[in-house]
Amino acid sequence: MSQVLANAIVDIIRPASPVGLGIFGVEVWGKAPYDYTRRYEIQAKNDTLAAQEGIRRFVDEMEKLPVEGN
Repeated sequence: MSQVLANAIVDIIRPASPVGLGIFGVEVWGKAPYDYTRRYEIQAKNDTLAAQEGIRRFVDEMEKLPVEGN
């Protein structure tokens, strides 16, 4: 299996507060052969953690795709 390379951009839907998590819209897109785009709504303490979680979800999803040629 090839390595999944991806980028993410984060939009703040609701900012985090001292007593609660924020809600972030995370758009993730991959490089070939995983050139798909996904959007996730993620609760997190900050935008960096939201981006990391979005990329983790994307990689997990791409690794479950059937391998081309099989």
